[in-house]
Amino acid sequence: MRPEKHSLTLHGHRTSVSLEREFWDAFREIAAERGMPINALAAEIDAARGVDMGLASAIRLHVLRHYRGLTAD
Repeated sequence: MRPEKHSLTLHGHRTSVSLEREFWDAFREIAAERGMPINALAAEIDAARGVDMGLASAIRLHVLRHYRGLTAD
């Protein structure tokens, strides 16, 4: 499946992230479980990622770690 482009707002600026539908759905589910908007979760992930990693990759890894039970979500 091809990634789909989605818009997010980080720190007041619009940005686009390309994620496969399954990752996007899981990302939204995690935000809902935590009772937070997806933009807030994206900003949290963005702040924690390293300079060598893109935001889409950081979101994918966050989703993977969440479902493996490796995050404190």
